[in-house]
Amino acid sequence: MKQILQNLKDGSTVLADVPRPYAGRRQLLINTHATLVSAGTERMLVEFGKGNWVQKARQQPDKVRMVLEKMRTDGVAATMDAVRSKLDQPLALGYCNVGTVAGVGEDVTGFSVGDRVASNGKHAEAVVVPENLCARVPDAVSDEAASFTVLGAIGLQGIRLVNPTLGECVVVTGLGLIGLLTVQMLRAQGCRVLGIDLDPERLALAERFGAEVMNPGAGEDVLARGEAFSRGRGVDAVLITASTRSNEPVRQAAQMCRKRGRIVLVGVTGLELSRADFYEKELSFQVSCSYGPGRYDPDYEERGQDYPVGFVRWTEQRNFEAVLDLMASGAVDVDPLISHRFSIDDAADAYDLLASDEPSLGILLEYQGAADDERASAIEAPTGRIETGARTVQLEANTAAPARGDGSAVRVAFLGAGNYAGRVLMPAFQGAGAIMHTVVSNGGVSATHYGKKFGFQHASTDIEATLADDTVDAVVVATRHDAHAAQVLEALRAGKHVFCEKPLCLTREELTEIEQETRARPGQRLMVGFNRRFAPHVVRAKELLARVDAPKSVIVTVNAGAIPADHWTQNAAVGGGRIIGEACHFIDLARHLVGAPIATHGAFSLGPHAGVEVTEDKATIQLGFADGSQATIHYLANGHKGFPKERVEVFAAGRILQLDNFRRLRVWGWPNPRRARLWRQDKGSKATPAQFLEAVRHLGPDPIPQGELIEVSRTAIEVAEDVR
Repeated sequence: MKQILQNLKDGSTVLADVPRPYAGRRQLLINTHATLVSAGTERMLVEFGKGNWVQKARQQPDKVRMVLEKMRTDGVAATMDAVRSKLDQPLALGYCNVGTVAGVGEDVTGFSVGDRVASNGKHAEAVVVPENLCARVPDAVSDEAASFTVLGAIGLQGIRLVNPTLGECVVVTGLGLIGLLTVQMLRAQGCRVLGIDLDPERLALAERFGAEVMNPGAGEDVLARGEAFSRGRGVDAVLITASTRSNEPVRQAAQMCRKRGRIVLVGVTGLELSRADFYEKELSFQVSCSYGPGRYDPDYEERGQDYPVGFVRWTEQRNFEAVLDLMASGAVDVDPLISHRFSIDDAADAYDLLASDEPSLGILLEYQGAADDERASAIEAPTGRIETGARTVQLEANTAAPARGDGSAVRVAFLGAGNYAGRVLMPAFQGAGAIMHTVVSNGGVSATHYGKKFGFQHASTDIEATLADDTVDAVVVATRHDAHAAQVLEALRAGKHVFCEKPLCLTREELTEIEQETRARPGQRLMVGFNRRFAPHVVRAKELLARVDAPKSVIVTVNAGAIPADHWTQNAAVGGGRIIGEACHFIDLARHLVGAPIATHGAFSLGPHAGVEVTEDKATIQLGFADGSQATIHYLANGHKGFPKERVEVFAAGRILQLDNFRRLRVWGWPNPRRARLWRQDKGSKATPAQFLEAVRHLGPDPIPQGELIEVSRTAIEVAEDVR
């Protein structure tokens, strides 16, 4: 299917052929009829992409500081690789979509195949959208009108925060699409409206919708006009829907308002506020967050947990419905807002227009194939799926890794195409000689991008078909943590060798099932991406420690960095929490350096302290080993970013070994050399897939004995339970 993608590196916009997505739990699969280009947001993204490195840095100073800190700790080369990888990832554009429901995921309620819906779906022939971000379109509303729903909801949420009453005078500063929709909704609510903009055509439209207008660019005095508009009392409220770096819109709003007036920022402006302007009038100022309550809340958007209407009357979905109702009644008219129409095949022309100086307002993208056939199919099969487009697409053949002459070529499929998979695992497997067969991702965009970049033969959204493909020898599981166990088991049962990026699983029950499955399949290799044990300095350290016949004391200090409590990795059911999801690396590293089974374990989280949330990412883990060795792992998220992330120290038999951030190794008590330093950080990320592929090719022993994999995974799960 066709989808519009943008390259953040150079700002180019392409119409890509990507696999068709599928509806997961609480999601709808939608065949698109029309989408609307959001002039403000999408123009900003295009301009950012076309900027050079200096221009990009100026627009994101906070990101520049993060890059500089990473350079100091991880080195220039590793940092630049990370930055290039981030900019290399394609961005799926668009968030104003209308189409027909073609598939309904598990646990969806209130929608059926054949429903016409508006959503925040991308510019693509088919999209998958959570049910709480969709609203059914009334029959009286056309596809073109419905494509304005999301922008209307953004304006409506600003209005709800202003909370105007009948007859109040409200100023709307900035008459783009959102501003003009806001004018109409305020008029429908019985407000007097003054629209401010520099564009005469947009001012004329606002006047047509019943607003009074003024143009500062024509020499009109904004404050004097506001005074006259409010009959000398000061305006009741100001909605700023403009996009500018200037502080002037906020300053003018404060000076126009009456005492205890309200100002809501819907757009983007400078925010250097004058305290005197706000203090003397006791003004309220608020920034509006997108479509309404529920936005950016994963429980609402991803997991479908609606807010009780008695407590949250207007969620983002209910705002969608309210906008559509206004359109159906005729209170909101979007036809005058449409300036251009393009076929999806001519999307490049639409974005050239957007980036040009040619005047434009509402740019519609139309999708051929149309609604009539889809609606007819839905009527014939109301409980089925309307499938248009393949879930697997053919990419260019992989010429980078030809089949080996000894017949030991390994054809690899990737499940998951996220940042780590694309930046680290895929180049490592390709560099180690794997034949890159298929890459699978939920939406298909990242699968297509990385598939082309690393020479995969296919990009897909179909896990089942990939696992059933007899030509696939090995599977790399690089999806979200909660999917690992099920996908590992499915791959093993399909007869594949499996490389699972950590963690192997999240629960004891999952681990028991995997352990039983691997025991029943001694001919299949299973490996977890515990890459630290394969780092060059760790390999050298292990060689040195092998000469020490005495218990060892291992101290691992991890400056893990803070992650928001609502991030998916912190969710025990999704990411497993940070001990299972990341600290497992260091449990494995200690187990490897000691070389003896873990006999005991305990863990202590940081206790109650002012300003510190008690979570498992601030903990000390104690391990006791069968040979009398001990390990202490300080896994801490409350440190400073400028401090190196990982340090390992080993004390044994009068000798000391110290590894700093996988770049510098120092030893005391061993003969020369006493130190070794790498030009760039190496955590063993390349060596780990190479070891796995070698074991698969020759059916040799597991690079990490499966008993150790199970032991480390079980310890991580139990340690996390101890902390909780």
